[in-house]
Amino acid sequence: MTDLSFLDWPFFDDGHRAFAARVEAFAAAEVAGLADHHDVDGSCRQLVAALGKAGLLRAAVPASHGGLHERLDVRSLCIARETLARYNGLADFAFAMQGLGTGSITLAGSDELKDRYLPPVMRGEKIAAFALSEPEAGSDVAALATVAEADGPDHVRITGEKTWISNGGIADHYVVFARTGEAPGARGLSAFVVDADAAGFSVKERIDTVAPHPLATLAFDGVRVPVSARLGRPGEGFKVAMATLDIFRSTVGAAALGFARRALADTLEHTTSRQLFGAPLADLQLTQGALADMVADVDAAALLVYRAAWTKDMGAPRVTREAALAKMVATENAQKVVDRAVQLHGGHGVRVGCKMEELYRDVRALRIYEGATEIQKIVIARQAIADHAARRSSAAAAE
Repeated sequence: MTDLSFLDWPFFDDGHRAFAARVEAFAAAEVAGLADHHDVDGSCRQLVAALGKAGLLRAAVPASHGGLHERLDVRSLCIARETLARYNGLADFAFAMQGLGTGSITLAGSDELKDRYLPPVMRGEKIAAFALSEPEAGSDVAALATVAEADGPDHVRITGEKTWISNGGIADHYVVFARTGEAPGARGLSAFVVDADAAGFSVKERIDTVAPHPLATLAFDGVRVPVSARLGRPGEGFKVAMATLDIFRSTVGAAALGFARRALADTLEHTTSRQLFGAPLADLQLTQGALADMVADVDAAALLVYRAAWTKDMGAPRVTREAALAKMVATENAQKVVDRAVQLHGGHGVRVGCKMEELYRDVRALRIYEGATEIQKIVIARQAIADHAARRSSAAAAE
């Protein structure tokens, strides 16, 4: 049994608790029958359809297009990801990508684009994707080489490659970031919505990872896209990407938290029932020390994740520092929690098909995608330095 007392924290209201109960009921009843790691494409399609039918994808779009809240509520997104991850990594993935793949449209799309793309994603009828990373540009977004060149007054042609794209190969649309040249570096990027059936678009390669999910390298060979498919103004692509990640980076921490909570709950069950030297494994002091560390790591991660989500929901324009802290600590802590869980499960912890072995594979990628831990450390440190400089300047001016 998982400890859900964190839902009583003041970060949440009754609406969040009711939503958490709905996600919990769905996950308990539906996920096991839908998630098959031997057929990740089919499983994700089934999971997206089921999430849409259950109304849970309403959390991924604004109320103007059938969503639960006037604007994206990060706490609801985090609750959904944590709960689904606790049951199955593919279920979390299916939910998360519907939000990330349309988040930029929600934030910067025209009314026409929102009307076209958001409702079918919310209903689970269409699958969304977010195409930012490239072979030579992952964490360094300003180094993107994909270009979108003008093709008459009303169209652009996109040429380049994207890689490590989640839902690559099964998505119905991709939010694609390309260089449009308004200025050097990050200031010369724009974002466009590209349909999967566009001429010149292809899936170059499917990518297999330790925790299987739809992942691919995409090729754009002069894909003609109307200017009306652009998100925001020319040159605002970096701004759109960062605003989207500002919302969804905290949710990666929530997914890690879900994996960690499951590992902790299963380990408590195992150690209190497993007999060793005539007594429960949990009676050993070394076991209790490991359990105490796991509990502390879970609570610390939860506090940072939901602090970041609450801060954003309360109207903070940016939560770059808070989201980076949440993502870094939650993913690193989850890795430690799962590793301890594997150790305490002994041989069963590494046996293929057992939950601990699955969690061990699931949790690893979270320390890399949407900004590796090392990148989060740079973000956090730079913000701390800037804040210190601002305080020092303010104090000097007051003297």
